[in-house]
Amino acid sequence: MWRNVRIAILLFIMALAAYSNWFDRLKTTDWDETLWIGVFPINAVGDAATTRYISSLSVDRVSDIEEFINREARRHGIGIDRPVRVELYPEVKELPPTRGEGLLGTISWSLKMRFYARRNSRAPGRPPPSIRIFVQYHDPSFTRSVPHSVGMQKGLVGVVHAFADRSLEPTNNVVIAHEILHTLGASDKYDPATLAPLYPIGYAEPDLDPRYPQRLTEIMAGRYATGPRTFEMPESLADSRVGNATALEIRWKKSL
Repeated sequence: MWRNVRIAILLFIMALAAYSNWFDRLKTTDWDETLWIGVFPINAVGDAATTRYISSLSVDRVSDIEEFINREARRHGIGIDRPVRVELYPEVKELPPTRGEGLLGTISWSLKMRFYARRNSRAPGRPPPSIRIFVQYHDPSFTRSVPHSVGMQKGLVGVVHAFADRSLEPTNNVVIAHEILHTLGASDKYDPATLAPLYPIGYAEPDLDPRYPQRLTEIMAGRYATGPRTFEMPESLADSRVGNATALEIRWKKSL
């Protein structure tokens, strides 16, 4: 009897989670009203330089993310005036949970991230955003490379690792925009082994003649091809585009 009860409870939880994921997907990609996105800065290691950097942040430092997504949404036919609104929220003191290894570790981390996001996305007097992006800033004086960033459609949450340096904000914002689109259902458009953009879905201008060098970056490819085997990261979101395959995934288009 108790075994059947436990199974019934587990099935109920799974059904509830499936419904929640479906509803989130529908709510965030129907594009009939402005989607509110919150960026939450975090000091990754607690150093003084990064503390000073975070205290200097203002919403205009992430405004090009909103401009990019709204520009591309309109280019793909979305008609509302402001498809997304990107807001900077107060610094979060608690670090996100660490991602475990293997399938069980990933599942456990995903559940922990949902609770973490819910607990740390409240700001007095401000509405809770639909999508929560937690940006862990690192001092580039001590950190040459940062961990991999991630965006999850299940839970509408992302964790980005970025550099606490104003000169690097344009490339930081490319990564943030990339992870935001992951939360909306966009998939990566690059080869995970080589990081090369996939042709044609990872090319912003697949019909360019000659094909190389590409001039723009498909945002979900992360890099643009300068030759058949060479590729580079964009300098900013001004050099990035949302390709047709990505637009289809996030429901900006109904068909290619």
